[in-house]
Amino acid sequence: MKKAKVFAGITLLSGVALTLAACGKSGSNANEASNAAKFSQAVPTKATKNGGTVKVAVETDTPFTGIFNDELSTSNTDSEVMQYGAESLFGTDDHYVFNNKGAATIKIDQKAKTATIEIKKGVKWSDGKQVTAKDYEYAYEIIANKESKSQRYTSSLADLVGLEEYHEGKADSISGLEMPDGENGRKVVLHFKTMRPGMNTSGNGYIWEAAAPYHYLKDVKFKDLMSSDKIRKRPLFFGSYKLQKLVRGQSTTWVPNEYYYKGKPKLTKITASVINPNSVAQSIKSNKFDVIKVINSQWPNVKNTKGVNFVAQVPLSYSYLGFKVGKWENGRNVMNPHAKMNNKALRQAIGYGMNVNQVAKRYSYGLSFRIPTLIPKQFGDYFDKDVKGYTYNLKKGNEILDKAGFKKKGKYRVQPNGKPLTIRLAAMTGTSNQEPIVQNYIQQWKKMGLNVKLTGGRLIEFNSFYDKVQNDDPSVDMFMGAWSLSSEPSPNDLYGEKSPMNYSRFVTKKNTQLLDEMDSQKAFNHKYRVDKFHEWQKYMDDEAYVLPVSNSYTITAVNKKLTGYSLKPSASMGNGFPNWYNVAYTK
Repeated sequence: MKKAKVFAGITLLSGVALTLAACGKSGSNANEASNAAKFSQAVPTKATKNGGTVKVAVETDTPFTGIFNDELSTSNTDSEVMQYGAESLFGTDDHYVFNNKGAATIKIDQKAKTATIEIKKGVKWSDGKQVTAKDYEYAYEIIANKESKSQRYTSSLADLVGLEEYHEGKADSISGLEMPDGENGRKVVLHFKTMRPGMNTSGNGYIWEAAAPYHYLKDVKFKDLMSSDKIRKRPLFFGSYKLQKLVRGQSTTWVPNEYYYKGKPKLTKITASVINPNSVAQSIKSNKFDVIKVINSQWPNVKNTKGVNFVAQVPLSYSYLGFKVGKWENGRNVMNPHAKMNNKALRQAIGYGMNVNQVAKRYSYGLSFRIPTLIPKQFGDYFDKDVKGYTYNLKKGNEILDKAGFKKKGKYRVQPNGKPLTIRLAAMTGTSNQEPIVQNYIQQWKKMGLNVKLTGGRLIEFNSFYDKVQNDDPSVDMFMGAWSLSSEPSPNDLYGEKSPMNYSRFVTKKNTQLLDEMDSQKAFNHKYRVDKFHEWQKYMDDEAYVLPVSNSYTITAVNKKLTGYSLKPSASMGNGFPNWYNVAYTK
């Protein structure tokens, strides 16, 4: 899971390019997903030895920003670069539920409306100082103090009593954050206005999961924190490694944190260096790096590389097709009953016109795949396996349109009222395959008599695309987007009445009811919450305001001489990255 889960953030990805941007030809390489599915999420466990340097590739075509602080950083690349030291406070199981195996324990008390956090004795910053209750409070202060310009302050975090007052400058401290043993103690009690069932899960958005070294940063004014050398050049962490050297925007070098609470890690050094994505395939084949992510379009070129173990996982992400049925007005989504796409039959038929499996096979060697619901399979029993989604079926799509009164008049169908029907599709630019993929879908819809045209007549650049989608541009009837999800499964922030990210702008009494129920007090009963998740998925499948499209495997090449590298959530130190304390060279 990506570091973003710590922020409970749901970030925009580059649309359908997330899963369908890989290039290639159909043929013998078209079913590589069957091979990827066989890959473990971890390399084989073997006897270890001390010492050795590990070289890690950071794939980006721009320098990393280098804001080495969870409360201020917004870049996933920065998170990737500082993963070796920036450990979360809490460990999780493979379903992202908190356990007590991390640097701190956490106990949720529903009746008392509290979360009690106790930092373990011996959890120390890389300068040897114990992590304290004040360090945890200070993280909240950085987020909520307007002068720090942190982008992590949210209405969810503001469910902590007193945080909003502190944020608005009406209070000098956060009244709902209690330190029973004082600032230098290790216990914190958080008092909430409302309790949520997701509070037991990492990425829930209500509980911050990191600490900041108050003793080290207290002399820096909030307004100067982001540019401070203490964050940009000489950061402190309590993870297994500490920063030794920084080449700004290009590389970081890490050495063992001698004060790490679990003991000294085995590697002598880790270097993380920026590499242009265009150079990835050659770097894998030449074994230039010990850990490097595979770009799926290049998979056939690297899959036979010797000296590496390939590990794979399916990220908590999906691409989707959304239909515009309303507008964002005065802080809420408002449906337009007369919107062109406010016709369930039309939306369903469009879903049956998408040959997602064929596209995945042709353009990504099968490493992309169709997904049936808006709750990914990785969420365990929250995922409803009985919801099948919209498989490619032109005959069924035609039948639905005929029955709903969308009659053919020449080449194309008209609306039930007899007026012409032209559907404007917004889709983003991407790789060279993006255009043929989108045109493919337009051709499938044409076979059903639907006249679909690209908004503006062409694919739209990323920023312009989201400008149109977010601002409900009338030239957009439907759009292809994608989400990277938080590890807490509630879809409330994406599809709620007051969610600005509910870009379809659909609001129904039933949807609001189901979303409220799955995050209600009753939902502390797991079976009840699972039932509500299943009910919501069936409802969304039927209404088809948003159609899930696809996801894809991510594959990483790891030097065969390494052991202990695992992508399992339970093996992460709460930051979504491998637990580098466990990574070592084999004997």
